[in-house]
Amino acid sequence: MNFSSLTRRGFLKSLSRTALVLPLEEVLRLSRPFGAQAPAQSQQSGGMSRETYSAQARPAPKGPPSDVIGTPLGLNFVDIAKSSGLNAKTIFGGEHRNKYLLETTGCGVAFFDYDHDDWVDIFVVNGWRLEGFPKGEEPICHLFKNNRDGTFTDVTEKAGLTRSGWGQGCCVGDYNNDGFNDLFVSYYGQNALYRNNGNGTFTDVTKEAGLWQSRLRWNSGCAFLDYDKDGHLDLFVGNYIDFDVKTAPLPEDANCRYKGILVACGPPGLEGGKNILYDNNGDGTFTDVSEKAGMWGTIGTYALSCAVGDFDNNGWPDIYVANDSTAATFYQNQKDGTFKDVAIEAGIAYSPDGKPQAGMGVSIGYFNRDGLLDIVKTNFAGDTDSIYMNLGDGTFEDHTYLSGLGINTRFLGWGVGFFDMDNDGWLDILVCNGHVYPEVDGTNIDASYAEHKYLYRNLRNGQYEEVTAIAGPAITDQAPSRGCAFGDIDNDGLVDVVVNCVNAYPQLIHSQATNDVVKNRSWIKIRTVGTKSNRAGIGARLKVTAITNTLNTAAVNYKPGPLVQIDEVRSGGGYYSQNDLRIHFGLGEAKKVSEVEITWPSGHMDVLKDLDVNLLYVIEEGGKILKTDNFKKKG
Repeated sequence: MNFSSLTRRGFLKSLSRTALVLPLEEVLRLSRPFGAQAPAQSQQSGGMSRETYSAQARPAPKGPPSDVIGTPLGLNFVDIAKSSGLNAKTIFGGEHRNKYLLETTGCGVAFFDYDHDDWVDIFVVNGWRLEGFPKGEEPICHLFKNNRDGTFTDVTEKAGLTRSGWGQGCCVGDYNNDGFNDLFVSYYGQNALYRNNGNGTFTDVTKEAGLWQSRLRWNSGCAFLDYDKDGHLDLFVGNYIDFDVKTAPLPEDANCRYKGILVACGPPGLEGGKNILYDNNGDGTFTDVSEKAGMWGTIGTYALSCAVGDFDNNGWPDIYVANDSTAATFYQNQKDGTFKDVAIEAGIAYSPDGKPQAGMGVSIGYFNRDGLLDIVKTNFAGDTDSIYMNLGDGTFEDHTYLSGLGINTRFLGWGVGFFDMDNDGWLDILVCNGHVYPEVDGTNIDASYAEHKYLYRNLRNGQYEEVTAIAGPAITDQAPSRGCAFGDIDNDGLVDVVVNCVNAYPQLIHSQATNDVVKNRSWIKIRTVGTKSNRAGIGARLKVTAITNTLNTAAVNYKPGPLVQIDEVRSGGGYYSQNDLRIHFGLGEAKKVSEVEITWPSGHMDVLKDLDVNLLYVIEEGGKILKTDNFKKKG
């Protein structure tokens, strides 16, 4: 082999094609650029430390000119949680000091249309405290019904969702194909699968579905997916750490520090958990196929969030997992019931210079509209967030600095999402931040526990402009954020965001158009209903083509011609959270959708032509439009 002409990625690929097994330290060394130094020392000291990549912020690159940069945002984001009735505080760990890492992760949240009226409801996961609670005062998760007038009603008790415990993440899917989406909630402890009874109530079917766990697990991010394409939704559940309070080290005992402050120990030094894949048997039960399917054959561990997508456009869903303090995991679907971790070969395991990062949240979209799904991942404080551009050959290129996301390294990111905030047909990015250690408050450390968000506007040239400062109080105000979900609460065509916070009330970030440019842009929403495929249509690939016939002086990249976009219906994602299952496409100046192409998990393709804009379409596999709605005169 001629090593002098071999690239880093090519060398790693050559290793993957052999039977060579290397120790982790050697894999880490080889994964770095040739000549690069080993990862910097952790920001903690002591026997158990969180390995973090300390990145230096770089100015935004100067690429091809964009007439979008510096223009008015045309939007204002306002937190309406209090006035809308989201009045339940999320409890999670100690408010000022944490003994254990268990108290730091926080919870996810879901936009979940549980009653199928196409007005998204909200499910907020709740947590626990080490000391417990008096009987009758235990915090519970909360389900809020959308009243269609900008307010929500807490229907948790009526719905039968009053369980308490160390809640973590949530995801939605119709596991039994009865036409009503079901809810899965991950816990430190026993998970919960709630079957939707179709009448506003749920039944806990965890045991009878075969999801009861025989030992204590720290379950984390989750997603329903049909990995074997048999028409029944399977279930992936990440696992963070094999953790037991009875044996876990205390900060003072292990001398665990962050910039000199005693903090909760881990995850390095603690045993990583093993991710789980449950195969749907088609009779309402699941079978654990984790080991057989290759879930345990990974370099990285400490799984937090996961996201599912068909990254290689072969019709089979793959899984990307954000891991804390180690290499990320990329489960490539082998189309035979197994997966293979190819994160290193694909170039999405480490930082640009080959260092492990403390990944938190992950979202999928295609920010450059090239027909290939890209990845954005949030990371620990002192590091940049990451954006990986899909090259279409099974590999990705780290575009963190090229895209402009490398300008920020100070805050600690959790919830994240690609979303088209201004309906221009290009995906923007929102990052929800919050420090992991409450102990930083009141110190001279350059951080606080509550942090503001980052909002990045897509400049339509492969780059982003940070527009946080002009986005409104819901973006600039500080909050101890964790999971966030994206959906349109009032069906006005602008995407809203719900955020779960630690030891605080949730935020409901309402998007308001402030100029005619944004107000006059078009959109379309699509909800999928499978027949041969799973009933929710999870995994369906949507391709929408619209024709733009006018120029906008504030957006000269909009030239007359086709505006082509893709997305997939997916369960789970972000940080521990669930977005609205209805797919939203911004259409810019287009007044007609010339074509919608849906490739279903079954392989069947439907093509619908000449659809009106500013409508929801409910489309059944086979091409039948079950419903259209413009949501006028509602509420």
